[in-house]
Amino acid sequence: MSSSSTTNATGNADDLILARQSINEFCEILSSKQPTPGGGASAAIGAAIGAATASMSGAYTQRKKDEESGSADVARAMITNMDIPSLLKMADDDVTAYKSLQSTWKKDSGLTPEQTKDIESNALNVPTVLVEACYKRILDVQQFLPQCNPTITSDAKVGIHQLAGAARSAYQTVLVNSPPDEEKERLMKLLREIQDIESKLLGLE
Repeated sequence: MSSSSTTNATGNADDLILARQSINEFCEILSSKQPTPGGGASAAIGAAIGAATASMSGAYTQRKKDEESGSADVARAMITNMDIPSLLKMADDDVTAYKSLQSTWKKDSGLTPEQTKDIESNALNVPTVLVEACYKRILDVQQFLPQCNPTITSDAKVGIHQLAGAARSAYQTVLVNSPPDEEKERLMKLLREIQDIESKLLGLE
């Protein structure tokens, strides 16, 4: 999880605080008795790892036969859609959102009701966006699977499962922030679709 020079329109991995840490450093901080990073950041990092795993299966679908069949083009599109830097940024967004939320709990915060409402809204929005991002990426990988190099489809599926776990984890953070019932139902619908995809991949249906 140490930083790379990977960049795209959504951000530069070198600018991300958590992305500059090694996996060992992140796990040590995460396991310590401090409020951030917490479950939301953990979910985002898990999503980035899932997206990276799926991207690797796309990287192996670049053979001459894949170029000739058009599978390589599908693979490259999938890799682009994984957009790993944006997932890493969501980990930092979660840390920032939680720290801001903590400020609203102080009696002498000096925040106006409108500012408090905005902070609470953002604390809900950050994990919501992550659930949606995982869902979209799972659909992208699922669409890519028929074109995937058959010797490495298991890794594409691992990517789906890790993204699915991240989506469920992010939803737990959503629930902590008291979403309205209609929003819970909307996100639960996405999770049920993800569950169906996983069940089919695992042969549970």
